This record gives sequence, structure tokens and C-alpha cells, in this order.
Amino acid sequence: MATVEYKDSLLQEINQDGLLENQQLNEIWEEHERTGRPTREIILDMGVIGEDQLLEIIAQHLGTDVIDVKNAEIDPEVVRALPASVARMYNVIPLYADSSSVELATSDLLSPEIVDELMFVLTRDVAFRVGKEGDIKTMLQRFYGEESESVSDMLSALEGELEDAGDLIGLSTDENVYEIETAANAAPVVRFVNLVLYQAVQDRASDIHFEPFENEFKIRYRVDGALYEMAPPPKHLALPVTSRIKVISGLNIAERRLPQDGRIQLNVAGRTIDFRVSTLPTQFGESVVLRVLDRSVVSLDLENLGFPGDLFEDFTTDIVKPNGIIVVTGPTGSGKTTTLYSALRRLNKIESKLLTAEDPVEYDIEGLVQVPMHEAIGLTFARTLRAFLRQDPDIIMVGEIRDIETAEIAVQASLTGHLVFSTLHTNDAAGAVTRLIDMGVEPFLISSTLEAVLGQRLVRTICKDCKTAFEPDDEQLHRLGLSRDQIEDRPFYFGAGCAKCNDTGYRGRCGIYEYLRISDPIRTLISERRPSLVMREKAVELGMRTLREDGIRCILDGYTTVEEVLKYT
Repeated sequence: MATVEYKDSLLQEINQDGLLENQQLNEIWEEHERTGRPTREIILDMGVIGEDQLLEIIAQHLGTDVIDVKNAEIDPEVVRALPASVARMYNVIPLYADSSSVELATSDLLSPEIVDELMFVLTRDVAFRVGKEGDIKTMLQRFYGEESESVSDMLSALEGELEDAGDLIGLSTDENVYEIETAANAAPVVRFVNLVLYQAVQDRASDIHFEPFENEFKIRYRVDGALYEMAPPPKHLALPVTSRIKVISGLNIAERRLPQDGRIQLNVAGRTIDFRVSTLPTQFGESVVLRVLDRSVVSLDLENLGFPGDLFEDFTTDIVKPNGIIVVTGPTGSGKTTTLYSALRRLNKIESKLLTAEDPVEYDIEGLVQVPMHEAIGLTFARTLRAFLRQDPDIIMVGEIRDIETAEIAVQASLTGHLVFSTLHTNDAAGAVTRLIDMGVEPFLISSTLEAVLGQRLVRTICKDCKTAFEPDDEQLHRLGLSRDQIEDRPFYFGAGCAKCNDTGYRGRCGIYEYLRISDPIRTLISERRPSLVMREKAVELGMRTLREDGIRCILDGYTTVEEVLKYT
């Protein structure tokens, strides 16, 4: 078998040394693609190479040797030479430092880009030794303590550094591009942006908002659907910080009057994280939002989406049908794309051609031909979908059905023997049918092509560390439409709030679902143009669980609270 080229330098090194079979290397790469976990971690979990041998391979590649980090004598002065935010971001600890160089211990095969970035951030030459990951984590904890100290410490240290780098303070938006780029690449600004991104990943944030106002510059994280503000940096940092984000995401820093979109791929604490960047010109400067796409947090496996058993069985049966349309519906941020990706991953076999039209592409998945939309040049869903039909696909995913043209081509694709996945923004599963009819699709076409509609919402789950049982009062039961007999003395739960969940009582989210299978009685109602309420009642009569009922199941199973279910259903 010919040698395979891997995008991962560690696998490349192992491949060249002939230590593993191609099949084993492919399995490791597929697992990395699927979960986003570092290849080093996967190799150790699979037990195909021992940790000591793996460290030797990494050391050989870096041109250095392996060190016993745990028993190394490290001067406290040396520890102070490496800021906590840098140590955590790159998973390194200092072994030796002087005015012109620093020696770091790492457990990973660092890319040349990361080595350059470390030299830049530390403004010194950098050398490496290799140590065990567990030992490095222990030393990080011992030297740099708890996470929470780092943000406020960094901000106060930054203030000092910025006073020294006075040229950043008087920077105004009409400076020339060179001045702004210089400010954006100043070491304190680079360190600050890295810290904000690191902290967001640690806190499992889905979005990071940088918002300039008249008298302040706010930074907020969205965690489990709710926004939290972090300690605000000084107002004069707004321009250098937003410019820094634009530099690393490849955007035009001179253009501050039009919205722009870009992407960043960064190595954060040993994991590869994608960030989707969107800028918006406002009255007081550019507002920047980063969507965090961390594949080790978002599982793209159908089994992990939290479908109830019967729904999982129905859904997995429907997605292997040879043709038809399957629609996932719900508001923005309800996990529709994740569900579709999980379905496509399951169908992603060598014998099937899968094409996706997305706005924009969220996760790059090996084996899928993914096309990002570009409305400005006329690359719309409808136009892309038309081109797809000439590409001999088996399965098509179109990000969203927005207009009659897209809907009609999706129907056409289904009638000509393709399986089509898409999303719609409606309040419930039955509403999807009405929405398609309102767009102008003929009811007989909908009834003959639509196979199923999955309605979903994401509700916050109760933090396991502070979960507390209580007996619901009559008012809560009344609002959920339940009686005492129905709950049979089962307790309800809430989160009391603890350090693990930032005193919110919630940590993580889970899905609640309703699944409308288009059976013959429903097809009849569609052809007769009956309202969605009638369809919904018929579906419930045929055994469909509504979003509210699935939410109640989650309350009784102790996953979420009454408030969350009432808020989203």
C-alpha cells in the first residue's frame, strides 16, 4: 500500500518511521476528524504506541530530548517569566529563562506556526524539551493555580504593559492601516486576545462578543444559550483588539465600513478549535462576534444527541430511505445543523456521494463535498441545488429552504431519486408543512416527497454538582398541564448554584424533540390543505410526543427544570 499523506505532523512522523499500519493510522485520523481530539490522545487511548515511545518520537521531531518534568528543579523566577495565560493556552511550562531565551516543556508536537507565535508573544528565542502530559498539567496547576485568577491578573498586567506601549492608547479609527496593524500585532494585544479565546473555550462558550460602546468596550460569552459579561478591558483597546481578530481571520483591516466574514483555526490547550468571525460596523467602531466550533464539545454522533429510544429508531430508519425530504425545524441556535451533520456522518459511506450547500460551512467533514453560499456573487441555495443535480449525488443537504425556488428544486431532487435534508424556521413540526404551502409549493408535491419533520429545542441541563430535589407546587404542575397522579410522587430538580456552573445552576444543554412522520393519514390532510393545528392533533393521536411532552420527560428524568421547559415550549 502506498504511503498516505496526513495533515497531522505526528501521524506523518509515525507513518515515515513505519511504526503503524496504514489501517491503524486511518482509524486514528478518522477518530480525530470525528471528535476533534488530539491525535496524541487517541494513540494513547488505543494503546498502539506507549507514552514513553510516543514522547521519544515527538522529541526526535523537535530535535530535543525527553525530560522528567515532575522532578525538574525549576526556579520561581523562571515561572514568573512565563505568563499564566500563555502557559495554559499552549500547554507548556518554563524550565529555564534568561533575558533573551526561554526553554519550555511540552507534551505535544508543536507546529512551526505555534513555535513562531510563542517566540513572538514571549519576545525571546524558544527551545523545547518533551515531558509527560499528566506531569505538565500537574505543574501548570502547581505554578499557576486556579483558572479564575488569570483573567483579572492578565487585565491588570495588561494595563501596565499598555502604559509602556503608549502608542496604543491614543490610537483613533482614522489612523493609517500600518499604525493599526502594528498595534494589532503588539505582544500585549496578542496575549490578551489569546487569553479571551482560551477562557471562552475553557468555559464551553458557543459565541464571543466584542462590543464597542461610547464609553466602554464590552466582552461577553454565550454559555449554554445565556450571555455572561467578563471584566471589561480599557476602552482604548477596542481598535487594536478587533484589528487583531481581523488579522488572524484574514479580513481586510482597512475596511471598517462594511460587514465582513472570516474564519480562524487555532490550537487552544492542545485542541484544534475553529472560530467563525463576523464583523459589523457600528456607531462606535466594529462589533465582532466569534462563533466557537469546538468539535470535542459538540458530538456529531446521532447516539449522543439525546433522542428518546423510539424516536432514535424512527429517525435512523427514515434517514436510510432512498429518496424523500427530511426537514429539521426550530429557531436559530436550537441545534438543527448539529442534528443534520450527525445524520450525514452516519450516512457518509464510500458508496454514497454526499453534497451540502451551507451558509456558511460550520464543520469540515471528510468525505462530504461542502459548498459555502455566496449571495453577493449570486451563489444562492437555489442555484447551488440546481448544479448539485448534475453532480450525480445520492444525498443532498441544503442549509435552509428560504424561498419557493429552493423548495421546488428540493422537491424535484426528491422525485428524481435523491434523499434531501434541510431546515426550516418554524415553531413546531406541523408548522413546516404549512410554511412550505405558504411558500407556494403544491400540497400534492409535499405529500408525495416529505418523509418526516423533526422539531427541536435546546434546554439547559441541571448542573450535576449542585442538583437539588424539591416537590413541585400546584401552580407549577398546572402550568405544565400535569396532575399529582401523573407524576406519582417523583421529585423535580433544580440547580442550587456552585463554582462548577458559575452559580447558574445549569451546565450543558440537551435536546427536546417532536417527530412528525408523514404517514398516509397525514398525507391526506396535507393534500386537503388542512391547517397545521389539525395535522398536529392527528399526529398526536397517531403517537407523536410534542415538544412540551418531551420536555416533561426531561424534567421527570432529572435533566432540566420546569422554567427551561416552559421557556422553550
